[in-house]
Amino acid sequence: MLNIQLDVHPQTEQRLKKLLNVINDQEVFAQHLLDYHIAELKKGILNIRLDLKQFEDTYQISTKHFYQQFAEGSLIDDREEYMIWAGLYEMLSENEHRLQELA
Repeated sequence: MLNIQLDVHPQTEQRLKKLLNVINDQEVFAQHLLDYHIAELKKGILNIRLDLKQFEDTYQISTKHFYQQFAEGSLIDDREEYMIWAGLYEMLSENEHRLQELA
């Protein structure tokens, strides 16, 4: 059995209590909550990959190869697009790691 203490606003606490009072199977509720979070991570990963594909098409280089050069500091300039591209790749890596932990 898992007892969870959440630090939430009083209004949120009341809403959660009402929800838990009407749920017959808390295991199903917990599984649905996890499934929802996993689905949101997958959608986020897909959207990030679409954004990365646009950068790859524009600069004709894979994101992994770009990020390696970016991390090494071997790119010619520090254009804002490179910062965004690198940030998206880091977000992708973090989301994929979270997904692996939950799956």
